[in-house]
Amino acid sequence: MDSTSSDRSAVSALSDPVALNDSAVESRLEKMNQKQVTPRAIAVGLAIGSIVLFSNFQFGLQSGWISMMSLPSALLAFATFKTAEKHLSYPFTDVENVFVQSIAVAVGTGPLGFGLVGVIPALEKFLTPEEGGPYNFSFLQVFIICTGLAFFGVFFAVPLRRQVIVKEKLKFPSGSATATMISVLHEKPKSIGPSDSEESFHMSSENNDESEVRESALESAYDRNIHNLIKSFTISAGYTVVSYFVPFLRSLPVFGTYLAKHWLWTFQPSPAYVGQGIIMGLPTVSSMLFGAILGWAILAPLATNMGWATGPIDDWKTGGQGWILWISLAIMVVDSVISFCVVVFRSFKGSVFKRKDGYSAISASSRPSSADSSTVPAASNQDVENVGSAITERATDAEDEDAPEEHQVSRNTTIYGVIGSTLLCVVAIKIVFGSKVPLYSIIAAVLLALLLSILGVRALGETDLNPVSGIGKISQLLFALIVPRSNPFGVLINLIAGGVAEAGAQQAGDLMQDLKTGHLLGASPKAQFYAQMIGTAYSVLLSTLVYKLYNYVYEIPSLVFRIPTAVVWIDCSRLVTGAGLPPHAQSFALFFGFIFAVISAIKAIYYDRPWIVYLPSGVAVGVGIYNSPSFTLARFVGGFTGWYLSRKSSYFQSDHVALVISASGLVLGEGLFSVVTMIFTSLGVPHL
Repeated sequence: MDSTSSDRSAVSALSDPVALNDSAVESRLEKMNQKQVTPRAIAVGLAIGSIVLFSNFQFGLQSGWISMMSLPSALLAFATFKTAEKHLSYPFTDVENVFVQSIAVAVGTGPLGFGLVGVIPALEKFLTPEEGGPYNFSFLQVFIICTGLAFFGVFFAVPLRRQVIVKEKLKFPSGSATATMISVLHEKPKSIGPSDSEESFHMSSENNDESEVRESALESAYDRNIHNLIKSFTISAGYTVVSYFVPFLRSLPVFGTYLAKHWLWTFQPSPAYVGQGIIMGLPTVSSMLFGAILGWAILAPLATNMGWATGPIDDWKTGGQGWILWISLAIMVVDSVISFCVVVFRSFKGSVFKRKDGYSAISASSRPSSADSSTVPAASNQDVENVGSAITERATDAEDEDAPEEHQVSRNTTIYGVIGSTLLCVVAIKIVFGSKVPLYSIIAAVLLALLLSILGVRALGETDLNPVSGIGKISQLLFALIVPRSNPFGVLINLIAGGVAEAGAQQAGDLMQDLKTGHLLGASPKAQFYAQMIGTAYSVLLSTLVYKLYNYVYEIPSLVFRIPTAVVWIDCSRLVTGAGLPPHAQSFALFFGFIFAVISAIKAIYYDRPWIVYLPSGVAVGVGIYNSPSFTLARFVGGFTGWYLSRKSSYFQSDHVALVISASGLVLGEGLFSVVTMIFTSLGVPHL
C-alpha cells in the first residue's frame, strides 16, 4: 500500500466509529485509574507549553493573535514519548496524553489570560498622568497581577463541567477534534484469540489483516504529520533567523515605494502569518483583507487628506492609524456584542427546551484573528463536527455517566477555591494599584467575570468560539455605568475590570475544552484540574519573565511590536468613559457601526443559509483595519493557500487536521526562534 492510500485509510478512521480504538468501550474507572499525573508528563507538558507561550507572546505583541495550539500540543506530546518508547518503564496512554496537552494549553495561553498582550501594556504604555498612569511595573508587580488573575476562572469552570459536558453534551468542537486525534494516535489493533473452527480461523485472519492495514495506515499518517510539522517548523525558523540579518525581508514594498512609505502597504512574507491564515480560514482572512482595504486604502488617506489626522500615518494618536482605530473599535464592539447576545440567547433557549440542534453561525474557520482563543480553530466547522461526532458515537452508556466521585474535584475544593482565588485577585489588585481602584469595583469585576464566564463557556460549547474580546468589551461597557464618570481613575478602573472578565472567560473556556477532550477519552477530571493548576502556576512565572524580557530587549511599542490589542483596550475605555474622539471620527464610527450591526443581525437570523459565508465578520474587519496591511496580506495568502489545498490536494482534502498541523509548525517555528533573535538583539549582533 502506498503512503497516500495509507494516509487516506487513516483519515477515514476519523469519521468511521468502527475504526476508532477499543479504549472507548473500556471501563471508565479502569481508564481513570491509569497513571496520568506523572513527573514525566508534567515535564513534557511544561516544555511544550513553553514553546506555545513564546509563540503567543511574539504574535500577541505584534498583532494580537493568540492560539491554544491543542492539536499540535497533543501531537508533540505523542511524538516525544513515541521517540523514547524503548526507554519508558510503562506505556504512554491516551489519558496521559490528555494530561500533557492540558498542561501545555494552560501554560501557552498565559499571555492572554493575564492581560500581558493587552491590558498590562495599555497601563504601561498608553495611560496618561491625568488617567492615573503611566505605570512602570516591576517584575514583582507584574507577577502579583498575573497571580491575582490566574486562578479564579479555573475554579469557576469546575462546577460547570457536569452541566455542559455530561448532561447537555455540548459539542466543544475543538475539544472533540483533539480527543479524536489522540484516540487515533493511540489506537492498537484488536487482538484476535485462537479459533477452533476453520471458519473462525478465516474470520480471524481477515480481522488480523484488516487490523494490520489499519495500523499501517495510522502509522503512515502519523509519520506524514510529524514530517510536515518538522518541515514547516524548519522553514519558519530559517526565515526568522535570516530575516533578523536581512530586515528588508520583513517589509517588502511589493506595491511600490510610495505606498510603502506613505501608507504602509508592504508585504511581510512571514511563514508564521501564512500559517495563521491557514488556521483562520479563507472567510476570516477575506474579511481582514476587506478591512485593510477599507482602512488603509480609503479611510486613512481620506482622513489625512482632509486634515482630520495630521500626524504620521502610523501614529496611534494623531496619525491616520489612530483615526481609523475608532472605526475599527466601533465595528468590533457592535459585532461582538450582537453576536455574543445571540449566541447566549440561542444557547439558553436550546437548554430550556431541550433542543439538540446547536447554534453554529460562527464557524471555527471564521473566527477572528484577535486574541479570541484563541482563537484557536482546529479545523473547519464541518471537519470538527465530523470527527467529534465520530468519537461521540463510540460512547457507551458508561460514558454518559459522570466520573466517579474520587476522580472529581470535590465540592469543598471548589468552594474554597472560588473564595480563595477571589480574595487573591482582590488583594493582588489592591497591592499594585492601591486606593485608585476601589474595593467595590474589584468585587463587582470578579462577580461579572463569573457571570460572563458562564455565558462564554456555553457559547464556546455551541460554536467553538470563546468570545473573550466581546466579553472584555461588554464588561467595559457595564463598568462605564458602575463607575461615575467624575472618577479621575475611570479609565484605569475600566481597564482592570475588563482584564478580570477576560481572564475568567479565557481560563474557564480553555479548561472546558480540555475537560471535553478528557471526558470523551475517559481521563480523570481531577487529573485535568491538576494539569490546569500546574500549568497556570508555571505560566504565571514564565509569562512574567518573558514579558519583562521583551520590554527589556525591544522597544515596545515599535514598528515590529505595535501592541494593537493594548491600543484597542485603552481607546475602548476612553470611549465608554466619555473621552473625546478625533475630528469626524465619531460620525464615521457611528455609520460603520450601524452597517455592521445590521450585518451581524442578518448573520444571526439567517445563520443556516449558504450565502451567509459571503458576509464579512465584523471582528475580522476591525482587526484588518487596526493592523497594518503587512500583517493582513500574509494571512490572506495563508487562508487562500489553505482553501486551495483543501480542494485541490487529495491528501489535505481528506484530512484537514493534517493541514492545520502543518500550519501550526509554521507558527511554532517563528515563535520559538524569536528567542534566538531576542538573544541576538540583546547581544547587539549587527544586521547585514
